[in-house]
Amino acid sequence: MKILNLYAGIGGNRKLWGDEHEITAVENKKHVAKVYKKLFPKDKVVIGDAHKYLLKHYKEFDFIWSSPPCPSHSRLNYPAFAKGKVRFPDMKLYEEIIFLKWCFKGNWVVENVISYYDPLIKPKLLGRHYYWSNFFIDKIKQHINDDIANATINKLQEYHNIDLSKFKTENKRLMLRNAVNPKHGLHIFNCAFKTQQNSLCQYSKEVQK
Repeated sequence: MKILNLYAGIGGNRKLWGDEHEITAVENKKHVAKVYKKLFPKDKVVIGDAHKYLLKHYKEFDFIWSSPPCPSHSRLNYPAFAKGKVRFPDMKLYEEIIFLKWCFKGNWVVENVISYYDPLIKPKLLGRHYYWSNFFIDKIKQHINDDIANATINKLQEYHNIDLSKFKTENKRLMLRNAVNPKHGLHIFNCAFKTQQNSLCQYSKEVQK
């Protein structure tokens, strides 16, 4: 199966998908893409604009996961918390949801942070993330009780089971904060391909242990 992983970051969502698929990851930050490539050497890594890549290459894939940048949608962008640095919400998020819904024939999911406004298109809420998809996603509990926003690098590494200690790179904490928990990524992946819709996911009990 050919998979497109957009705004790939360090690949938290992809970590438990295995290596039997042909995966293309798109990430615009070179130092982040370098970490991703080290963690997943079999994947094809493209350094570039994921939004543009989607429009040009979507027909080449069977499954698409997109995690557009979240800061402009985050509750931290709400005027009461933004300290004078408010910005327009980046509508590429909704552009991709609408585009995938009407133009892509395979399974797809778009992930983003819980927004400070009521979502324009109703999402599924899992943990601290919103998900939009064309398949049923069963519930899954959060795997950590701590506040992710204030968690240490060590705690985030434990949460994601991703070790960045060997990498000499900047913003490790931000990389980990932006990553989707791998168990959530596997849960959603299995919901897309290994279960009938509107039924319990095969692995939901396993990932909730």
